[in-house]
Amino acid sequence: MKKYLTKRNILLSLLLAFIVMQFFPIDKTNPPVELENDFIKLTEPPTEIAANMKTMCYDCHSHESHYPWYTNIAPFSWRIKSHIDNGRKHLNFSLWGNYSDKKRVHKLEECIDMTTKHWMPTLDYKLMHGRLSDEKYSEMAKFFKKIKIQKPITQNFDYLLGSFRKKN
Repeated sequence: MKKYLTKRNILLSLLLAFIVMQFFPIDKTNPPVELENDFIKLTEPPTEIAANMKTMCYDCHSHESHYPWYTNIAPFSWRIKSHIDNGRKHLNFSLWGNYSDKKRVHKLEECIDMTTKHWMPTLDYKLMHGRLSDEKYSEMAKFFKKIKIQKPITQNFDYLLGSFRKKN
């Protein structure tokens, strides 16, 4: 039994497993982008905030993901694809126009929380792509707060109009 558990055999087994992993690539196809539903298009943030969002948020939270060279190497590619799938599931800026007002407000609250606490992007993303300065995080949080404050006014107006229309 010991003659099979040599360093050489263990390393060869690991190398073989690594080679076999390469036969299971990820799907890098992005769904089509409908600009009329895109967060940046709908909210018109300042240019610098839009650029920061495209760089730091849109890779995992939109249909505009960019796949760097290392996404060709399993198992790293699997982890990145999992991040993107989970990111899109929790918040997809490409589908912002499809969200209900209630969901938008909730997602804005999460964005404020994540940017205020510097929880996004994830640590491994920051290590590979750099991170935002405290000032840029603060600017993004202020922008999200501004949109959140504006939305309930529209929401209340729509609600009042709806109840007025029902009576007449």
